[in-house]
Amino acid sequence: MAKLVYGLNQSLDGYVDHTAFDPDPVLFRHFIDQVRSTAATVYGRRMYEVMRYWDDEDPAWDAELRAFAEAWRAQHKWVASRTLTSVGPNATLVDHDIEGLVRRLKAERDGEIEVCGPDLAASLTGLVDEYRLYLHPVVLGAGKPFFAGPRPPLRLTASERIGETVIRLTYVPA
Repeated sequence: MAKLVYGLNQSLDGYVDHTAFDPDPVLFRHFIDQVRSTAATVYGRRMYEVMRYWDDEDPAWDAELRAFAEAWRAQHKWVASRTLTSVGPNATLVDHDIEGLVRRLKAERDGEIEVCGPDLAASLTGLVDEYRLYLHPVVLGAGKPFFAGPRPPLRLTASERIGETVIRLTYVPA
């Protein structure tokens, strides 16, 4: 049975914003390895639209950027949206019963399934097995909170410094 994991980069004051965090090479390599080892990913619409950047090859990319793009493209993705009418390669659009889909994926797969997007994660709070907070030394003061909905009681299970400036905190539901 797979484990559902919700993890995102976030500011010290609890906000997520993909434009505010520039990972150093060590953290970027961590994310490449993570995408390669993830059994599946379930995206909310907004996060999927951000990540679609990796669908199109850019000749200016270095080897690490290409490695991430290749790993992202190889992974099957499910996209939860009621407004999109199509999704890109290696992706499946899901416009209803996302909770049922996640339950099926957890039962059918081994390893980790990543949920991407604060709103989607909020709708799946009871199914999330692990939370990974990648804390960056940035204070945003506003934006989309990491916990966009219910705030479950959590228990810290690990902490790890990744690269020069990021600490990953790992929590499970208490």
